[in-house]
Amino acid sequence: MSETAIRPRLVGPTAMERLGKAAPLLLAPVLALVGLVAVGDPSVWLTLTVAGLAMGLMIFIMASGLTVVFGLMDVINFGHGAFVSVGAFVGFTVLAWLSGWTQNPAVVLNLAAVFLAILASMAVTGALGLAFERVIVKPVYGHHLKQILVTMGGLIVAQQLIHVVWGPDAIHVARPPSLQGSFIVGEAAIEKYRMLAVAIGLVLFLAMRHVLRATKLGLLVRAGVENGEMVEALGYRINRLFLLVFMAGSALAGLGGIMWGLYQETITAHMGSEIMVLVFVVVIIGGLGSIEGCFIGALLVGLLANYMAFLAPKAALVSTIALMVAILMWRPQGLYPVVKAK
Repeated sequence: MSETAIRPRLVGPTAMERLGKAAPLLLAPVLALVGLVAVGDPSVWLTLTVAGLAMGLMIFIMASGLTVVFGLMDVINFGHGAFVSVGAFVGFTVLAWLSGWTQNPAVVLNLAAVFLAILASMAVTGALGLAFERVIVKPVYGHHLKQILVTMGGLIVAQQLIHVVWGPDAIHVARPPSLQGSFIVGEAAIEKYRMLAVAIGLVLFLAMRHVLRATKLGLLVRAGVENGEMVEALGYRINRLFLLVFMAGSALAGLGGIMWGLYQETITAHMGSEIMVLVFVVVIIGGLGSIEGCFIGALLVGLLANYMAFLAPKAALVSTIALMVAILMWRPQGLYPVVKAK
């Protein structure tokens, strides 16, 4: 027998395998096209699509930190919503302090005030994430039921502390003048703030993707997801990596909180727990630990919610759950799972 005959052939992925891998990337464009056909009016469709993208990307901001924490640390953190609420209230407080900037019509001052509010929200929630992980989460690593109970308890405590500091009533959050109103594109009205939310969400996604794929820290995070014991054996302090990831996830929740508060123009102590339903849906659709899957899932949820709210408002309440069920029937572990469900 010749050497050629016994040498194993290197066979690349088949066309069906390549299509299966790329299929999730087509879901959002296909949904947008279906929405165009269903809505009928291109101007209305454009308005709904931008609103859906803005909503989806703000949900992505909140869900991205949770999915990395879930995938790397195997922690079911029901207290994630607390950081969303705290971030919103901290951001509101900073904007109130900078009222001279937020009430000024100058675009630069308005954006600077929002930027400082975002930095403050991320700093405070990141520091709270440090305390939360050390005191509440660390003792229950590896025990999912205990994690659910203690993190839910942490959420309730955080909500009550918000009542103590800021009061129990809902607070109106006014957008700066330059972020009020809409652009007119043809006959479609595109809100200025939604365009800012889309820009921030896209920049964050690209930055996170770069960090996870092209830096040493990202390599350690991805290796920790696959085999944390091996990373520890190579001399890296996996516990410190866990803590850093948890703080980053908490800071992203704070960023999402102030963005969502400005989007809704109202903040409450319970806003974090209310949005967590959509956040968990996005994490499950995308697959544990997957930033790309989380991004696609958030776009799908945002677009579908806005299309259905226009076409069939009563069905909009269950549309995201139906989407999750359909995705899991097709791909039981989500669109792009980094790790298998533990």
